[in-house]
Amino acid sequence: MRIFHLSAECYPVAKVGGLADVVGALPKYQNLAGLNAAVVMPYYDRKFVRENVFDTVFQGATLLGTRRLYFEILKEKTDKLGFELYLVKIPGLLDRENIYSYPDETEQFIAFQIAFLDWISYSQQSPDIIHCHDHHSGLVPFLLQHSKLYTRLAKTATVFTIHNGQYHGAFGWDRLSYLPEIDLTKTGLLDWSGGINPLASAVRCASRYTTVSPSYLEELTVSSNGLEFLFFLERARGIGIINGIDTEVWNPATDPMIVEKYTSAKIAAGKQKNKEALCTRFNLDPAKPLISFIGRLVVEKGADLLAEAIETSLAEFEGKVTFLVLGTGEPEMEKDLQEVKEKFPADCNVYIGYNEELAHLVYAGSDFLLMPSRVEPCGLNQLYAMRYGTMPMVRSTGGLKDTVIDFGDAGGYGIRYNNASVTDICYAISRAVVLYKDEKKLQLLHKRMMALDFSWDVSAKQYMELYKSLKPTTI
Repeated sequence: MRIFHLSAECYPVAKVGGLADVVGALPKYQNLAGLNAAVVMPYYDRKFVRENVFDTVFQGATLLGTRRLYFEILKEKTDKLGFELYLVKIPGLLDRENIYSYPDETEQFIAFQIAFLDWISYSQQSPDIIHCHDHHSGLVPFLLQHSKLYTRLAKTATVFTIHNGQYHGAFGWDRLSYLPEIDLTKTGLLDWSGGINPLASAVRCASRYTTVSPSYLEELTVSSNGLEFLFFLERARGIGIINGIDTEVWNPATDPMIVEKYTSAKIAAGKQKNKEALCTRFNLDPAKPLISFIGRLVVEKGADLLAEAIETSLAEFEGKVTFLVLGTGEPEMEKDLQEVKEKFPADCNVYIGYNEELAHLVYAGSDFLLMPSRVEPCGLNQLYAMRYGTMPMVRSTGGLKDTVIDFGDAGGYGIRYNNASVTDICYAISRAVVLYKDEKKLQLLHKRMMALDFSWDVSAKQYMELYKSLKPTTI
């Protein structure tokens, strides 16, 4: 079975968030399971592209309205990522360094989708499944069915995965001419709230749509930035599949990015050496419980609550707990956290930015990982943390709710709280401080969480079953 994954991001080629981690791992595990999966993404002038060899496998031209675009399809030569990687390069449009935030972003992603469809159409390829990820590829299911240019591919099954339903990629009808010739009687499938909405169109037109956790599938019917009624109507066509993690990359027994490798049998000694290295780097006391945050400093992640919650807890516990924040985002939140760091220099430190190697050390060396998210479709940080024996402290939402059981409940191993509020976060911190003193119980919980299987092997099988249901004669 031949599958093309279409995405704006893919680790390690280009990453902003969890979308890249998913697209960089799922196809690899699908191939190990016997499928033939490839990734197609825009070309970015970034380190991975510059340091690897690509062959030009196709050259062509397409139209974006009246603008003629020449494009190339480049293939990474060695399949070193465990799957075929194709890049769509369009001079002046898809050949830049950054992934998002250009003023012509709409044109970029429309051109990406059209060039992909032109390529597989002209080269007579016949994929069994086209798996689209987020709104950046959301027009593909519609175009396959309702553009005369792609009649040969009209019956190709499509899957659309929603990694974050808050972002729709919507644009005005004045840009309808950017699309190739379509059946104008079907434009209602593009429309939402008076504009063209790629995410809404994909939910309507894809063979099936998925979310990255079962709970997030339900939450979209009450919180999806204006698409709540659509998700209510289309609920029966959706399926929630929890993301996995790449257990080869995220493995404390083999991780080259941490100071001391360890297994669940030697977790205490291994984590302590990593904690000591981490605390030395950030001038913190390794004898105290270390609570860390890794992520974007934005309201969606609850980061606006961090500074007050940390300051309140440090004042309450008077030097009995330490905090480390690794992230970047809203300037005001960065400023607030820096002020807490200056007020409590011995017990709080902040790293503004993102560093992949440092993130691995934080997972290995921290005692707890704080995730006060308002919205978390799946969440990968809590899965990475548990893989390294670090207890997640999560708000009960989306994938956090589906993957973390409170240690006070039967079989539990984490800390959960209900509200994105300073009060709830501080209460969770107090529970962590008390639990840290019970070394025997904490070690038991460490072993329990490290034994959990959140690998892509499990999730890849669920996607395979979904694909089978759409193309029952091909596998």
